[in-house]
Amino acid sequence: MIPARALPPYPDPEGSPRSRPRGGWPVIHPAILYWLLGAACLMAGAWLVCPAGQCRVPGFDRAGLDLAHQLHHTTLDELMASITHFGSIWLLLPLVSAGAAWLWFCGRLRESGFLLLALLGATALAQLVKFWVARPRPDLYAMSFVSPLPVPADLSFPSGHSMQIAALAMALFLVQPSQRAGWRVSLALLLAALVGLVGLSRIYLQVHFPSDVLAGILAGKFWVFGLHALMFPQPARCGQNTATGNTAGDTP
Repeated sequence: MIPARALPPYPDPEGSPRSRPRGGWPVIHPAILYWLLGAACLMAGAWLVCPAGQCRVPGFDRAGLDLAHQLHHTTLDELMASITHFGSIWLLLPLVSAGAAWLWFCGRLRESGFLLLALLGATALAQLVKFWVARPRPDLYAMSFVSPLPVPADLSFPSGHSMQIAALAMALFLVQPSQRAGWRVSLALLLAALVGLVGLSRIYLQVHFPSDVLAGILAGKFWVFGLHALMFPQPARCGQNTATGNTAGDTP
């Protein structure tokens, strides 16, 4: 006789305990976990700088602005005023739109949408949290420091520039197709340096507190991690890019 093969377990459409993971705990999508971590960073930062709606300047922020003020120099003023534009939505949006259009033309539709959503989602989230926290801009050196840029009219927490460049940098790293370790390390260092310089420029120009910048960077990265987990849910094979599906040696 031919031995009967065991049939695979049939799915239970009613969602009974048979279809749940062992132990009975529901599976939480990784995107939700990343977004919860980002929300936790923003909520913790908001509680630190504006407890019970009363905004203050913690010692960490005061020390950072003091140090930036001590480094004040005409050459650095011009340099930081130029660097800070790399976090502006008015510069990033046209560049990302062009890159997304090129990816769409090349048939990489999800990567195209991913880049746009990464930037626009970070911008929207930053503006929503600004209105919620309502932290004023720094004014510790309003009488003695003349910034090359006018102080923005909107609110301070979190830094929109820092959040936008952090989100875009992470998105670019995740969609790039190369699996060569040297290239990936070089790109990661370049993008990290750009994010760090934009963040430092916001502090140097006295338009953001250090806590604004730190919260913006963390929230931007967690937003993109969650978006990537949602849009590219399939685990990558060995040597395969998590976003594009290209294996090592493939051309985009």
